Amino acid sequence: MAFNFIRAAAAGAAMALCGTGSAFAAVNLPALKIDKTQTTVSGLSSGGFMAVQLHVAYSATFAKGAGVVAGGPFYCAEGSVVNATGRCMASPAGIPTSTLVSTTNTWASQGVIDPVANLQSSKVYLFSGTLDSVVKTGAMDALRTYYNSFVPTANVVYKKDIAAEHAMVTADYGNGCSTKGAPYISDCNFDLAGAMLQHLYGTLNARNNATLPTGNYIEFNQSEFISNHGMATTGWAYVPQACQAGGTATCKLHVVLHGCKQNISDVQQQYVRNTGYNRWADTNNIVMLYPQTSTAATNSCWDWWGYDSANYSKKSGPQMAAIKAMVDRVSSGTGGTTPPDPVALPAPTGVSTSGATASSMAIGWAAVTGAASYNVYRNANKVNALPVTATSYTDTGLAASTTYSWTVRAADANGAEGATSAAASGTTLAGSGGTATCTTASNYAHTLAGRAYAAGGYTYALGSNQNMGLWNVFVTNTLKQTSTNYYVIGTCP
Repeated sequence: MAFNFIRAAAAGAAMALCGTGSAFAAVNLPALKIDKTQTTVSGLSSGGFMAVQLHVAYSATFAKGAGVVAGGPFYCAEGSVVNATGRCMASPAGIPTSTLVSTTNTWASQGVIDPVANLQSSKVYLFSGTLDSVVKTGAMDALRTYYNSFVPTANVVYKKDIAAEHAMVTADYGNGCSTKGAPYISDCNFDLAGAMLQHLYGTLNARNNATLPTGNYIEFNQSEFISNHGMATTGWAYVPQACQAGGTATCKLHVVLHGCKQNISDVQQQYVRNTGYNRWADTNNIVMLYPQTSTAATNSCWDWWGYDSANYSKKSGPQMAAIKAMVDRVSSGTGGTTPPDPVALPAPTGVSTSGATASSMAIGWAAVTGAASYNVYRNANKVNALPVTATSYTDTGLAASTTYSWTVRAADANGAEGATSAAASGTTLAGSGGTATCTTASNYAHTLAGRAYAAGGYTYALGSNQNMGLWNVFVTNTLKQTSTNYYVIGTCP
């Protein structure tokens, strides 16, 4: 769900679901035979905002279209949690739609997102419940206005006539339609997933209302594509029998993004299995990809206001790049035969650090034969959003006068990683002139000024994510800025 709604503990326990645990160990995401012109995305709430980000930033990939439930315009928050919880949700009259359109055009011209011309052929399905008390209908109205600048009006469907609260709407599963609570799936006698898919893809075969084959659900190794950054170690997919590795059918791909407090840890497999998508997937050869956030993410939300990265809405945003890499992997098969297991790549050698500054460090290594790219890990956490094709990488956003450890892993053309290198350590320099900028203020004031953000009633320093205590005007902290958008709790010399 959206940010401020989930700031408080979710009311009620999630509905029970039999067999929610993993029956098998996670596997690497398979390469399947996918028609790349038939790739679409949809999402609810934080997943809705994320779906818009993916659709716009990677419009060459998602040119077929997007479905958005209780979301808002691209870059609505403009990097501010105050904007996210205010104008983008509770007070949508303040959304600066024309400014966001201008930003989109500027970023496209700079190449940090795909050309907006790709959106001309897109189809868009929008949904807002009339009782939604979290993301007000005005935010979706602003999204429609935003899309009017890029997508033909005839290609947009906007449904907002169902008395639904903030939830994914289904024909026959979940809470009552007017209920707001876990698992944030509501039975409103309306097949929203089916309506979206039929608008995006056109006429489809009737859905499968029987029990779907358990073997078609795949838990895959998501850490191949990203480590931490608010994302879980595993994700899920539903792969119809005809689309599985070794099959000859050419299939479509739809990416489904859950809302806050809706990942596997929060509601088990209810969003993966009970939102209605898979019934249509099974009879229409559509692979369903369900990336997952982790409980380390702010309220299990997708990053649509910058809690993880200042580049959260660009192609280089860590979560954005990870989902794009998943799409590329699952779409890279040719069908016919099961591809051979990849040959494990050796660990890179000669890993070293150099060029230290107060906020960055250069890491270098020797090339690995057979490697298509490399991934760099700082203190065991992956730091590069996009694959590194050179044999060096500059890690930024570091704290001054701090020692870190880096390792490197080579990856093949499919993104499969080899062995981990030996670690190389390095210490950043002190701040310019041995000093840094410090600000002492209440936690509330720090968040308003953009030095920190609030999550779950607590305050966290921007960049370092250090816990500063309760989010209010009574708790005071001193934050030291060590680099752009990076703060640590401390004092200046």
